[in-house]
Amino acid sequence: MGGSVALRGTDGADILARARAAGAVPRAAERARRALERLAMRVGPGVKIHAPDGAMGADVVRQAGFPLFLLDVAPPAMTAAADTRAAAAELVRRNVALILFAGGDGTARDILGAVGDRVPVLGLPAGVKMQSAVFAVSPEAAGELVALMASGPAGKIAYRAAEVMDLDDATSEGRISARLFGYARIPFERSLVQNPKSREPSEDSVIDALCREVAEEMAPDRLYILGPGTTTARVLHHLGLEGTLLGVDAVLGRALVGRDLDSRALEELVAHRPASLVLGVVGGQGFIFGRGNQQISAPAIRKIGRDNVILLATQRKLMGLGESLLRADTGDPAVDAGLAGYIRVRIAPGRSTLMRVVA
Repeated sequence: MGGSVALRGTDGADILARARAAGAVPRAAERARRALERLAMRVGPGVKIHAPDGAMGADVVRQAGFPLFLLDVAPPAMTAAADTRAAAAELVRRNVALILFAGGDGTARDILGAVGDRVPVLGLPAGVKMQSAVFAVSPEAAGELVALMASGPAGKIAYRAAEVMDLDDATSEGRISARLFGYARIPFERSLVQNPKSREPSEDSVIDALCREVAEEMAPDRLYILGPGTTTARVLHHLGLEGTLLGVDAVLGRALVGRDLDSRALEELVAHRPASLVLGVVGGQGFIFGRGNQQISAPAIRKIGRDNVILLATQRKLMGLGESLLRADTGDPAVDAGLAGYIRVRIAPGRSTLMRVVA
């Protein structure tokens, strides 16, 4: 839940306390509710759900109207990684058909450590870092996939080994790097499950020239918001500025007017003047919103406007997507729907292509 306040996650008690103090709001329950609502729509309330008590699962299961079987573990009001591992281990002992969890890569690592490949798992994307391939593309997609498991004949759903990844600390060296922690078994339907984030083969000269072109085009009286990643970092470099590799920065008049912005600061900035948003595309997954850039909130996107989103990606990166689609998962279904449709992506100096955004 730390994305909106410009934190890289909430793994650990200290950073969780920082996120809460900064005003971050947990997303897991709302995302789980959306998934269970879709599941109920597809198959009704007949699915039996085992869950820990309280906010760790039971509350949202009761709201959705599913039969609830409480776990023996009693999670505290403020849960930690150990509580996730304990709940997952008990679910294995109960021989459940699937472990459905809401979180990010840190939670996926905790689940993998307790479960291995003994029970299929599926992640509801609710974290900051979602490099792993164990996540559905949206809460609704997770509900659809569980419904297919619940209603289809045996063997209808395929399973595959999916990477559990997490970022390392290489950002101080000017690069973003992820480490493989293992493989989990997931139910698989191509359109419903995200790919792992891929690393784009070097096309330095092309992307560098494109970022130089974008920097030169920036109007001096317009606000530019630059999302996380190495591509947007190159734009800042050609402006002679140093931003934050994993953060959101703001430029006005070729000067840095905001660095590592959280959602509240960003919303205040864009409220007072026209703005453009410069973003890269998540390699292998195709996400433009909702993966690693939750600081760019739905209200800010609505204020900036779809027509003022500048997308940058090499043709090779777009060709390497699992599907020829871009994805938006802002947390607000209405904003996601407004982003849907064809959008222009700049792929080289003077060249662009159209890609379809799906919500």
